[in-house]
Amino acid sequence: MITVVVVGSGIAGLTAALHAFENGCRVTVVTKGALPDTNTRWAQGGIAAVTSPTDSVGSHAADTITAGAGLSDPAAVDVLVGEGPQRIAELVARGVGFDRADDGDFSRGLEAAHAVPRVLHAGGDATGAAIQAALGAAVRAAAIEVREHALLRDLVVAGGRVTGVELDGGERLDADAVILATGGAGQLYSHTTNPLGATGDGIAAALRAGAAVADLEFVQFHPTALAVGIPFLVSEAVRGEGAVLIDDTGRRFTFDSHPDGELAPRDIVARANARAMTTQDGRPVRLDATALGSERLARRFPTIDAAVRDRGLDWSRDPIPVTPAAHYLMGGIVTDLDGRTTVPGLYAVGEAARTGVHGANRLASNSLLEGAVFGARAGDAVARGGEWPGFPVREVPPLDVAPAVDAPPFSRRALQELMWAEAGLVREAAGLGRAAAVLAAWDADAAPRSVEDANLLLLATRVVAAARARETSVGAHFRSDTEPSASLIEPQEVLAC
Repeated sequence: MITVVVVGSGIAGLTAALHAFENGCRVTVVTKGALPDTNTRWAQGGIAAVTSPTDSVGSHAADTITAGAGLSDPAAVDVLVGEGPQRIAELVARGVGFDRADDGDFSRGLEAAHAVPRVLHAGGDATGAAIQAALGAAVRAAAIEVREHALLRDLVVAGGRVTGVELDGGERLDADAVILATGGAGQLYSHTTNPLGATGDGIAAALRAGAAVADLEFVQFHPTALAVGIPFLVSEAVRGEGAVLIDDTGRRFTFDSHPDGELAPRDIVARANARAMTTQDGRPVRLDATALGSERLARRFPTIDAAVRDRGLDWSRDPIPVTPAAHYLMGGIVTDLDGRTTVPGLYAVGEAARTGVHGANRLASNSLLEGAVFGARAGDAVARGGEWPGFPVREVPPLDVAPAVDAPPFSRRALQELMWAEAGLVREAAGLGRAAAVLAAWDADAAPRSVEDANLLLLATRVVAAARARETSVGAHFRSDTEPSASLIEPQEVLAC
């Protein structure tokens, strides 16, 4: 019997675990928090898929590639949108109660850069929580072993392949295959919609094991995080329902940047928000949802409505302050279409993986779909076994590090502020060079650090190196010191960093 360890318990990890188990594997799920403590549970906007006769996989694919600034891998996109309907049916069969219209059909929402309404929701704005609950229940019912509060320290490599995982505290779990589903690394930045656990543990462990990574320069910043109290995502679906962005004068400024205004691709709207903020001494812009009315806001967005009101705001009467925040990592561990990495025995799925579907900028609500589609494929592939494929990657050439600097003492907060300032929404050569020098100084300091802080430092170094190597702007990677360009590489080529 094939033994599999899945690290991570969001939609990608649990889908992979269930498919591997249902194909006869012995599966253990390892997660550093409780089973539901995942990025998936935080997902509000929904899951995009073709479920209507008025929609088509061709349209969904075109929207995905357009949002990705032409850098999406067409084969990966075809898999994503082509298998999406099947994965939606599977989620329904596992108990996800998607919202329905009066006629019993799915209720579909419109989000930025989608040609038609195709985004499914559950509980209004609690889609991720509904999916997490259903998959968690399915895993428990299957009697899959679950190890909670178990932090991944490193991968075990022997004879050139991954043979298990080492957990914090020294415990080792042996396995024929390991599937990393550990999510992204939003905690690289001082402003993020991600939970505290998003520290890139799986990507860092894969790097130490010799796996290729790519596209780490492509960090998506969500345009609308609530700018009162702890950052809280205000879903793109709110703008899809008709809310608008205004500056201090009440002007809708996003049309200055794109003809689609508030429904332009996320990177464009996020930078438009940032520019508007600079013209008003850094004060947040405002999201005006007052035209939707209190009853509709509470019914359609109950989670957001509660969060807004908990902060003493009434968004049915007054526009609310919002700011961009780090949201999603398009890059990650390089994989093929079945989740295999460049290291035998190691798979990666979800936000931790670089499948190629997102290119330079993820289309709204494709993240949950990616987790379901590629999680299923990885779980099935683990059970099949077979030869480990090879696929070419081209290494990023090494760059000179800026002259040594007197870096401030390392702390997670200092790292987050450095990344926000120099490798955030807008980048340029001098700032990236300064960031590289500070990160190098911290890396040379042998002071003990937590596993998570060490992972963040490693990923910060790689993100900055990738951002320095890509000298033109494309998608979510915006260089203020160069002219925009479609790409430095062909879409099908993997540039490892």
